[in-house]
Amino acid sequence: MRKTFSSLALIFFSLSLSAQQRDTVASRYAKFITKEDLKKHLTIIASDDFEGRETGAPGQKKAAEYISTQFKSFGIPPIKNEKGDTYLQKFDVFPAYSSNTTITVKGKEFQLQKDFLSFRGTSDVITESEIIDFRGYGIEDKNYTDYAEPSIKEEVLMIMEGEPMRDTLSLITNKKTSSAWTNDPRKKIKLAKEKGAKALLIVLDSFDTDKKKFSVFAEHPPLSLEKPENTAMPVFYISKKMAEKILSAGQSKQDIKDFKQLIAKSGKGLHKLMNVPIKIDYGFAQSALHSENVLGYVEGTDLKDQLLVVSAHYDHLGVTDGKVFNGADDDGSGTTSVIELAQTFMKAKKEGHGPRRSILFLTVAGEEKGLLGSSYYTDHPVFPLANTVCDLNIDMVGRVDAKHADSINYVYVIGSGMLSTKLQVLSEQCDKDYCDLKLDYTYDDPNDKNRFYYRSDHYNFAKNNIPVIFYFNGTHADYHKETDEVDKINFALMEKRVKLVFFTAWTIANMDERLVVDVPKKK
Repeated sequence: MRKTFSSLALIFFSLSLSAQQRDTVASRYAKFITKEDLKKHLTIIASDDFEGRETGAPGQKKAAEYISTQFKSFGIPPIKNEKGDTYLQKFDVFPAYSSNTTITVKGKEFQLQKDFLSFRGTSDVITESEIIDFRGYGIEDKNYTDYAEPSIKEEVLMIMEGEPMRDTLSLITNKKTSSAWTNDPRKKIKLAKEKGAKALLIVLDSFDTDKKKFSVFAEHPPLSLEKPENTAMPVFYISKKMAEKILSAGQSKQDIKDFKQLIAKSGKGLHKLMNVPIKIDYGFAQSALHSENVLGYVEGTDLKDQLLVVSAHYDHLGVTDGKVFNGADDDGSGTTSVIELAQTFMKAKKEGHGPRRSILFLTVAGEEKGLLGSSYYTDHPVFPLANTVCDLNIDMVGRVDAKHADSINYVYVIGSGMLSTKLQVLSEQCDKDYCDLKLDYTYDDPNDKNRFYYRSDHYNFAKNNIPVIFYFNGTHADYHKETDEVDKINFALMEKRVKLVFFTAWTIANMDERLVVDVPKKK
């Protein structure tokens, strides 16, 4: 927990007075945040009907429609733009690799997932070569090298995974332990690129096992806000069967097993040029996937040009092997919290107690793919970032982690003092005046090994020098598993955490002065 400096005593005093002045009104509206309403919304959003809400998939769009319908039912008007009235901020995302990639060697076509794997790269450019340069293990080291002879620039290299062994000892280390050439495959890739390779084929011993793992990657590929350009050297992981068909096409009478034995016996690297035409076609026919952030805007009164953002991501992991990853805690809990908070603030506004500052209730997609939705919003803000005073981000607030199994009255608070000392003081005062939760600062450090500060949507606001608070319950055994279900949510505790966000938002939205950024931005 960060130290509270005595020089902030006046801030404490002024905040306490403000809280007392608003206590009756704020507390009255906080009562409209109920565990029953939270459960009602979460039971719908985290149901199988929403198919895990994967970004760009039908379930995510169904969730977007549900959230926008709720905003509309509360009386929150759509935002007007040049295309009309909307609750949606639409954006495109692109798969970070092509599932249509083929490799053709001397007229024989090999298929992705069946014969080879590829974890990166998409391109409309076809890579071709008349020569495949086989380079043993693809290692250049003081004790062993496969590059004793110069490599041919701008050709396709083929290498084996691992490193040469003789009588259980590595020829690199002279020990039973392997070297960095095995432990860090990037070394071989980096070296091949330095040698001028146009593309790299790596022969896998464990191809069938790795293929099963790859199927999850292929079913849920990484996404990008920009159409990927294949500027990096393409890398493909191929089966022994594919490798031996290539060797056979190059009229080699030896296979991968023979080459390993030759290297082990001689202690020397291996080099074999094969006059075999190869064509690598990414077949990039995949168009952009369409996604959307959902925005509920409650306009303020005398300070309406200033904006408070209350955010959560509503996407999750989708469906794998027929199992729906419903993400009740991650982040159905945050999504339903934002819905409930939007309803409460809009009710207050209708009854003459609307916030002085405007509030944007922002639910974003693409968080699980790399904070894409919030990145798109901060790159294309609907309201000026210069007028955005704070982001309160809610990501997983419905569960209890192992650390707090015996004392569940807590919430992790991350980032509250990283840009604004006043925000941390305000947060603690709101908790003291209204909620009495234990604010746990365990992860409130940009250098924490878990790096939670960088792993949710608040970070895209913090990067823009906007103060943030990230509310979090910690991870648990069901994190990113199909078992993250509604029946494991502690709704009474969730209600209490959401009320803390409400009182904090109420205070920020209504105080006289906007939050001051007085702490250097963390990199």
